[in-house]
Amino acid sequence: MTRIFETPASHLRHFKQSLKTKSLISSSTDEPQLINRLWRHCILDPNSDIVNRWNYVFLITCLISLFIDPLYFYIPYVSENACMATDDEAATQITIYRTLTDVFYFLHIIMKFRTAFVAPSSRVFGRGELVMDAKEIAIRYLKTDLIVDFTAALPLPQIVIKYVIPAAKRNGSGHSKSTLALIVLIQYVPRLFVIFPLNQQIIKTTGFIAKTAWAGAAYNLLLFMLASHVAGASWYVASIGRQYSCWSNECKKERDAVPPCVPDFLDCTSDTDTYVRDYWRNSTQVLVKCDAINDEDSGFKFGIFADAFTNEVASSTFMEKYLYCLWWGLRNLSSYGQNLNTSTYIGETLFSISLCIIGLVLFAQLIGNMQTYLQSMTVKIEEWRIRKRDIEEWMRHRQLPEDLQERVRRFDQCKWLATRGVNEEDILQSLPLDLRRQIQRHLCLKLVRRVPFFAQMDDQLLDAICERLVSSLSIKGTYIVREGDPVNEMLFIIRGQLESSTTNGGRSGFFNSITLRPGDFCGEELLTWALVPNSTQLPSSTRTARTLSEVEAFALRAEDLKFFAVQFKRLHSKKLQHAFRYYSQQWRTWGACLIQAAWRRYRKKKMETELALQESYYYNQDPNNEGNFNYDQNYEAFEDVGLEQPLVGSAHSSQQLGATILAKRFATNTRRGIEQKIQMTDSSSSLKMPKLFKPDEPDFSAE
Repeated sequence: MTRIFETPASHLRHFKQSLKTKSLISSSTDEPQLINRLWRHCILDPNSDIVNRWNYVFLITCLISLFIDPLYFYIPYVSENACMATDDEAATQITIYRTLTDVFYFLHIIMKFRTAFVAPSSRVFGRGELVMDAKEIAIRYLKTDLIVDFTAALPLPQIVIKYVIPAAKRNGSGHSKSTLALIVLIQYVPRLFVIFPLNQQIIKTTGFIAKTAWAGAAYNLLLFMLASHVAGASWYVASIGRQYSCWSNECKKERDAVPPCVPDFLDCTSDTDTYVRDYWRNSTQVLVKCDAINDEDSGFKFGIFADAFTNEVASSTFMEKYLYCLWWGLRNLSSYGQNLNTSTYIGETLFSISLCIIGLVLFAQLIGNMQTYLQSMTVKIEEWRIRKRDIEEWMRHRQLPEDLQERVRRFDQCKWLATRGVNEEDILQSLPLDLRRQIQRHLCLKLVRRVPFFAQMDDQLLDAICERLVSSLSIKGTYIVREGDPVNEMLFIIRGQLESSTTNGGRSGFFNSITLRPGDFCGEELLTWALVPNSTQLPSSTRTARTLSEVEAFALRAEDLKFFAVQFKRLHSKKLQHAFRYYSQQWRTWGACLIQAAWRRYRKKKMETELALQESYYYNQDPNNEGNFNYDQNYEAFEDVGLEQPLVGSAHSSQQLGATILAKRFATNTRRGIEQKIQMTDSSSSLKMPKLFKPDEPDFSAE
């Protein structure tokens, strides 16, 4: 009972309002009666999972029933006593299986009485409006498909086996009546009319019959095998009928003979005396004239039915008969009946013509569909092979160098291994925004979190980044970006290694190189550019990025980064900027250069102070200076800069005075150049860096 109330609305829709249904449930005390009332007031959606699953189950049941019905044709056989007999044990087993399949046909009729349909007047726009009125559904079904479904569900073979055949034997109609009763299986035609609309309904609802190419090929091959099964069974029962027809005609000619030919002699189940039948069989010419092996001596031509008797098929076991007839049907349907040697008998000729036409249609339709399914498994491989051939022809036509050709081949091979020829961007762009966002999050979020810079961001910003990430694939030796070129995307490495190097704008004697691994990124100039308001021109790259191996990465384009900077103010926070600077190779190189420049400034300032003290010392030793040299003051100055106190009265000090003055001027000019360069470096940076680089994570709780 709990499952009934928890059934989704898309699977089971109520006929009346929910309030009426609730009052109906509350007023019911008996559980079977409650289920009956619920079923009576519930209508099924034709596109629901329940109906789709039932259609698949009923389709399989229909195929099984179409396989079972022709098995009735194998019940009659030719006995060793030259008479017709029936396999009662096989008939009983076939009837049991047939009865089980008939139950599903009646259940299908009940399901169609409870399944809604789309109103024809509402198909102008969208899927249309469902008609949920049980009375309208019943009226429509009574006018359209009920007659065919009911005819297909009737247990006609059971009635024939149970009542018609015994009655025909009691009336003395002979075995011809029994054979005709078996051919009454014209119920096969309405069952075919049931399976074709069902097949179309499944395709209309789900878009396909089989989910995989192998299943689709097997389904079409199964239909062709089923047609061969029907053709072989029809050929067998026609062969039995042809044999009985010959015996009947010859028996009529010996009615006045001694002993006379009685039709009951041809039926093994008749009550005729065994001694009399054996005496007749030894003296009659009926068996000789109706011998298919020596049909040239007799006037009766068996034609295409002779194989059933020359190969002793008619007197074999049930399984042997079935397998031989199945092979006969497969051979002649696939060859369009070209191997058949027909006689002038009209029925035989019509059967051969029908076999040829049906074989041609089925082979063109079913085998063609099977070939289509099998080709669909290799269509991407074939497209890639053709594209690869076109690339080779183009490279030869343009006379590309061998190294370039090899790089093109390697890139095409890597791209095939990564995508298998599927254009992922086209697939994602065809989906709704919310679904595309969830797929991108599923595909990219774990990989994005592996980048330390992204690990500092919140989920909202990560979702937006995942939505705009684009996959990138580069082979070994590819230059992602060169120093001085405009940067149009920021690359986050997932697999592989990159070499990032810089010459600081072509500075002589300067070279810095580092290896980027999974989790690192390049093109960080773009983020600095995006954070600057009203920036239009793309920044120039300060580094050259070259792949050391095959690299798979995610790329963020310039317009996407600009969107993030405008849309998400979180990107301007000090914490993210600090994380960005900490993991950025550009900022690390800048920090190293800044430390070197500061150290050089310190060294030059120290040298300048030393020279100034030396100059002051020699100035105080000048004879024109009246000897006003403050020894204690100069001594303290020397101690402050870490210099040793010069010796008073040095003999060679006067000779170094000129060199000292020149060194002072050189130090002054050097200091001015360094200060100008520092000012230019500070003005080119759009982000205000801390005075000291802090590798440890700072405390941003006050922000």
